[in-house]
Amino acid sequence: MRGFSLRSYLLLGILLPVLGLIAINSVSLYSQALAAVNTAYDRTLLASAKVIGEQLDVEGYDEMSQLRSTVPYSALEAFEADNRSRLFYRVSALDGEMVSGFAELPFWRGKLPQRPPYAALVDFYDDRFRGGDVRVAVLLQPVASANGRGMAVVQVAETLELRRSLARQILVNTIWRQALLVAVIALVAVIVVQRATRPVRRLSAVLQARSEGDLTPIAAPDAPRELLPLVEATNHVMVRLALLLENQKRFVRDTAHQLRTPLAVLKTQVQSALRGDVEPRQALVEINATVERATTLANQMLSLAKVEQLRQQPDTGVKDFAGLVRTVALELSPLIADKDLDFDITTVAAPVRSHEWMLNELVRNLLHNAIKHTPQGGMLWLRLVADAHSAALTVSDSGPGIAAELRARLFQPFSAGDVAGGSGLGLAICQEIVLALGGSIALENRELHGQIAGLDATVRLPLAHNGS
Repeated sequence: MRGFSLRSYLLLGILLPVLGLIAINSVSLYSQALAAVNTAYDRTLLASAKVIGEQLDVEGYDEMSQLRSTVPYSALEAFEADNRSRLFYRVSALDGEMVSGFAELPFWRGKLPQRPPYAALVDFYDDRFRGGDVRVAVLLQPVASANGRGMAVVQVAETLELRRSLARQILVNTIWRQALLVAVIALVAVIVVQRATRPVRRLSAVLQARSEGDLTPIAAPDAPRELLPLVEATNHVMVRLALLLENQKRFVRDTAHQLRTPLAVLKTQVQSALRGDVEPRQALVEINATVERATTLANQMLSLAKVEQLRQQPDTGVKDFAGLVRTVALELSPLIADKDLDFDITTVAAPVRSHEWMLNELVRNLLHNAIKHTPQGGMLWLRLVADAHSAALTVSDSGPGIAAELRARLFQPFSAGDVAGGSGLGLAICQEIVLALGGSIALENRELHGQIAGLDATVRLPLAHNGS
């Protein structure tokens, strides 16, 4: 049914069962019409048999009786409806002895029904005679006269041309009325589908008239109630597409803008080294620093784009937040040892539903920032606690903290607290990850004796209970 229109589908869905029902009904109707015609014409056969029975005479009594018949065949012509059917008769004794009529008509060997349809000893049955189908009426006719008493078996057979013709006529008259009914149903279905699909065609025309970049929600106030889920789902997809396109545009714009500066600096440094303006070793050191900053920037921008990509994908199950925190801390341990930091880590079991990459990237960025801003030989704490509903990860450094006016915009892309040493994407990546996981992130200065003693970065994520 893939290539069928809604109109064709509805027409086939309605008309095929109706046509099947009409076909079954036609077969049943023909049988019923034939039975009704037989009932009507059987009365004529019975009348014919009674006329013949009234013309019989008998001599002798019971088993010794001798039946005589003087019925001419012309006496049956009055019961012939037209020239399409013929009547045949046979009069016999109870033992089958032929009295008069057509000898080749088979003698009746049946039994009378317990409840005859008429007030007479009569039976009706179908048989074949002279190569054709006939309907036969059998009448057991008592015969009495002044000279005797006996029982006669009167058989009258009629060919079925007229009966079948009348049954077919009844069938044809009924079928053309049913055909008219089918035509009316088809016309009504076409009109109803045409009216019902008008909002769909109007909606299709509106969508086709849109520009390529128009992803605004569809307004369909006159859409049928059955179509509203499709409209709502389409609007939801458009919102997601608009968000993805906006993120893609922003990524391309930011990449072009942010990478232009380090590439220009790198080109200037290379040209300066080629001219001999600086010592080769110093030039290489400067070039290496520029390449490292550009590499860090590129990696963080790719990470920011990957967060949005994973946001659109289903999660991969429950992750052990504590195990991931310890793994990341172990990976960054060379940086901690390089600055000779007093490092302390405390974790508890905290199952969180998330992509593993998201949690790793979140912890890595927070811990890397804390290491970076902690002075040589300073203190660094990593604490993971949990309550009934959420897990809280706090990364505490002993750095200078951040100013209140700067704290509000640190989560914006390319807003770095240390302009010379950062790209301004680390906290932006952390915030995008936390929002994608349904959590929150906060930065608070830690004070001791009225002086700033460091910065606490706290992330709260909802726990996954019972594997849900």
